[in-house]
Amino acid sequence: MSGSLLEIKKKIGGVSNTRKITKAMQLVAASKMQKFQKKAITAREFVWDLLDVLDNNIEQDSQSLYTAQRDGKKVLFVLYTSDKGLCGPLNTKLINALFRSDKWKNLDSSERLLITIGKKAQAYTDANKIPVLKNFQGIPENLSNLDAIPVINEILELWQNETDISEVMFVAPHYKNSFTFYPILKTFLPFSREAIESHKDIPEEEPQEKVLKDNQFMIFSPEDPEVVLQRLFEQIVQAIFIQSFMELKASEYSSRMIAMQNATDSATNMISDLKRVFNKARQQAITQEIAELIGASMALADED
Repeated sequence: MSGSLLEIKKKIGGVSNTRKITKAMQLVAASKMQKFQKKAITAREFVWDLLDVLDNNIEQDSQSLYTAQRDGKKVLFVLYTSDKGLCGPLNTKLINALFRSDKWKNLDSSERLLITIGKKAQAYTDANKIPVLKNFQGIPENLSNLDAIPVINEILELWQNETDISEVMFVAPHYKNSFTFYPILKTFLPFSREAIESHKDIPEEEPQEKVLKDNQFMIFSPEDPEVVLQRLFEQIVQAIFIQSFMELKASEYSSRMIAMQNATDSATNMISDLKRVFNKARQQAITQEIAELIGASMALADED
């Protein structure tokens, strides 16, 4: 019985140590979540403002690298996932949002091109033997415009050189609050009014009323609006990529905070159960020892 008590005591100690780790991870995730929550919302509002400006200036017959409507059949998908695990269903939802979508399934395998961001996406594609053009890992959390250039250039080079690519689509989370995020499949290129609307088409949220304004109040410098529009395209491309990354990080740390909180609660419940088992086993041991002492005492009394 003493061996059983010692084993239960070791289990309690092990679970207690695990609870300390999960509690610490929960606090770290909560701290980082608050930081990325602000960044994600700020980046989203900035992108939406840029898209509003673009929506008021873009023309359906505009010809540019960023607006050209192509007849090609290929679609380039960019899938965002985290590098680390322990973040609940985040990566599973993002992966399923792409590979179970009608957009993906209705294309032939030769018409699907894929760029992945994060180790979890690479692990899934490797396990399922899905061809990937490029995988980016270890992107700094404090993502700057300079850090984003290699990924953006990879996408734009494919868009520029592969003329049979008709569309570039992003799969990334939309961060709503600490408990909710939505995987979003949105058009990255080419820019059009429909593509602009896809960035604001958020599930379970009322669509915003679309109001197009005239540009009489705008002053273009230099005087050629096309030059300004071209620079706006470049800025939006960069801003959308960074916004999607910030949304990913906000969702990742929110999911990790909740996952670690659930793990901490489970460890607390397990410790309570183990303590009850320990107390019950100890009581049984004490009762057995008392019974043995009484039995020995009665045996000695009978001999006398």
